[in-house]
Amino acid sequence: MERIYLDHNATTPVDPRVIEAMLGVLRDGFGNASSLHWFGQQARAALDQARAEVARLIGASPAEIVFTASGTEADNMALRGAAGTARPPRRGIVYSAIEHHAVMNTARALAEEGWPVSTVRVACSGLLDLDDLAAKVDETTALVAVMLANNETGVIQPLGDVVRIAHERGALVHCDAVQAAGKLEIDVRALDVDLLALSGHKIYAPKGVGVLYVKRGTRLRQWVRGGSQERNRRAGTENIPGIVGLGRAAALAGEDLASERARLTALRDRLEERLLAIPGTRRNGDGPRVPNTTNVSFEGIEAESLLMALDLGGVAVSTGAACAAGAVEPSHVLRGMGLPLERVQGSVRFSLGRGTREAEVDRAAELVVAAVARQRSLARSPATTR
Repeated sequence: MERIYLDHNATTPVDPRVIEAMLGVLRDGFGNASSLHWFGQQARAALDQARAEVARLIGASPAEIVFTASGTEADNMALRGAAGTARPPRRGIVYSAIEHHAVMNTARALAEEGWPVSTVRVACSGLLDLDDLAAKVDETTALVAVMLANNETGVIQPLGDVVRIAHERGALVHCDAVQAAGKLEIDVRALDVDLLALSGHKIYAPKGVGVLYVKRGTRLRQWVRGGSQERNRRAGTENIPGIVGLGRAAALAGEDLASERARLTALRDRLEERLLAIPGTRRNGDGPRVPNTTNVSFEGIEAESLLMALDLGGVAVSTGAACAAGAVEPSHVLRGMGLPLERVQGSVRFSLGRGTREAEVDRAAELVVAAVARQRSLARSPATTR
């Protein structure tokens, strides 16, 4: 069976060019980047090159790039690091209702530890309520956390307005840009954020490597203790093969950004047109979106049943964030947008990627149409309604 992968927001396949870059390091670059001898300095050179490539992708200085083990660790490092340097009365944490679990659950943990935490409402469009944000950020706020692009709907948040509101009140801004990297142009200078998280496996690099951008002059408490790696910001011997892979992936993402954005937008719109032609189908999320993502609800359908039917047909999609797989609770993102529970439970995310082709989109749409029709037919049959 030919399988079609439309779940790139969960993870991406490692690009062959990234694998090639990593293989050289795995074979010959085993040195510790903290060692002073030749082997260590070879590893240091590879580390420095990757840091420069990641910095170039987001318009940062290499010195502002901190390598981590994941985007989740980067989010944790941002929130806990900022909280650790906060001083009364500026101790509050404010985050949006649709943040990734890495931000949301870290904020909740901080609340349990005594930090004042507030959640900002989101409109049914998927966009942050700026009036609610302005009402909740004041002189007691230490950090505001708002993602750039949502992982479930693809909706792009008005980050410029968020930064303006936060900085006017003296608060730092952390941006989870995991789902935006490689899909949108990111310039941390233009965005004026203080902290920003990236993840390797969302841009065709391997799992197990991420980035936290720390704007020059931003104070963070170190929370992984040990050696002096990463300019004393994150202790532990660097994962050189993973970091080299991330650096190569960042360089490729920058080179392909414009062409991929146009190509994926056309494919996404083609898929959406066919899906929205199904009666009782609605798109979740309005306004600007990343080019590869659409989230669609199917009336009268259980999303998990549809997902399994599609998987049997060879199409991989998702009901939401991969980190929430197996969770009983419905999508906190769609619920945060105020969508009714029935609509949330019938929603599926389709996320396209570098390997997606037009024929695959068309085949996937055909299988969705057939699967929805079959499930609705079964739901109406007397045998299932007795």
